[in-house]
Amino acid sequence: MCTEVDVFITNYTLVDPEILELWIQGFSASEAVSTLNQRGLGQKTGASLELIASDVLDHYRTYSLLEKLLTNPNKLQEQLAFQIDPDTRQFLIESYYAIDDNVVRELLGKKLSSKHRKDLDEVAEKTGVPLKSCRRQFDNIKRIFKSVEEMPGPIVQNIQKLFYLHEDLARKYACIVFLACIRFETSKRRLQYLDFITLKQCTEVIMDLWTYNVTGKSLY
Repeated sequence: MCTEVDVFITNYTLVDPEILELWIQGFSASEAVSTLNQRGLGQKTGASLELIASDVLDHYRTYSLLEKLLTNPNKLQEQLAFQIDPDTRQFLIESYYAIDDNVVRELLGKKLSSKHRKDLDEVAEKTGVPLKSCRRQFDNIKRIFKSVEEMPGPIVQNIQKLFYLHEDLARKYACIVFLACIRFETSKRRLQYLDFITLKQCTEVIMDLWTYNVTGKSLY
């Protein structure tokens, strides 16, 4: 009895932005295939549903392996298992550490503990963001917080140095870390109308004007 297998060999790791986005958002492989099919991928490319499913599964396996490195971007920079060009590597990091403003707003004011991680299904239901994506964002925030909370020097630059994030995204994380460090009670009912962007703007003013300097540079 013969068994048919699909074999794909490549020198460079291929990253499909559309499939990566679905993986980042927390879609399962079958959900991703269904979404791509609804978007008319088969009609545009002439690919069968079976071929689309095979391609998605291949990408998902790759991203699952890369996730172990994405949790520590330094390892992604140094690893030799995957041949990834610098632009693609940066795109992977930025995509993996992307945050949803509505999810972040729900997480602000809560301890980054295992207990709260177990309760993320409430955040997922309230925001409409898949649970897997909420967990990724929670874990990323906790990881960055633990990495930089005791580091001296400008927090934005520290985040950029450790996690290779662009300044805009690093500043978002800096505000989240700052609010967590000073334990600002953003979960109070009277503050619920404030979205994350508004809180970020207020936090940046505090960081710029109320924090002290270390060796001539702002601590935050």
